Amino acid sequence: MGNRLAQREYARDSGSLSLTYLIIVPVFLLMLLVMVQAAMWFLARSAALAAARQGVDAARVQPVSTDAGIQAADSFADRAGHGYLIGPRAFSTDSTAVTIVITVTGSVPSLVPGLPIKVSQVAEAPVERFTLP
Repeated sequence: MGNRLAQREYARDSGSLSLTYLIIVPVFLLMLLVMVQAAMWFLARSAALAAARQGVDAARVQPVSTDAGIQAADSFADRAGHGYLIGPRAFSTDSTAVTIVITVTGSVPSLVPGLPIKVSQVAEAPVERFTLP
């Protein structure tokens, strides 16, 4: 009698493990893809910010040249962001005689087709001025 009851319980539970995997595995894979996409976004954002800072550092020294800063930022973004910063572009906006501003934009490789993820980072610093004491 006890053996028949155990067989009925087993028959009623058959397939439950497969159903559990059917629900848990896609959720786990989705969480994994979200974590990888977040890491790609963070790396692209960090590369864009580092490139913008590199451009500001190159532009703010005497003689001041925003073109030199843009070239330095583009070059750095191409080297540092290779693989996770797509199509980096540097430009200077709102720069004045006393402040240099460089912006670096680009996009992040997306694990979801058709989902564009853009990054834009701005660096700003004063122009170096040398004064005699």
